[in-house]
Amino acid sequence: MSGAPNTAWETVPGGVRLHVRLTPRGGRDAVDGLRADAAGRAHLAVRVSAPPEKGAANKALGKLIAKVLGVPAGAVTLAAGATARVKTLEIEGDAGELAVRLEALAGNARPR
Repeated sequence: MSGAPNTAWETVPGGVRLHVRLTPRGGRDAVDGLRADAAGRAHLAVRVSAPPEKGAANKALGKLIAKVLGVPAGAVTLAAGATARVKTLEIEGDAGELAVRLEALAGNARPR
């Protein structure tokens, strides 16, 4: 696994794996930055206005992440956590470029 310590993502063959904590019905679609859970595991905090019903929040998450990273929506796959708040996304593309975009998105912030 590569990627800097305390990051919410890691490079994998063909792209990156991203750990997200999703807040559905969050009032708006936004990335709130890098955070850490009680165990110190990093994740990207994301909110969407969609409700957590019939996969609507997960679909909104995929679209938002694709938009902010500049990749096609089909490049973002929910790999784990379909019914959980903490989710794992796999994003296809150039891993180095995606990592640079994620660093910019996270604002180079340390988990809090």
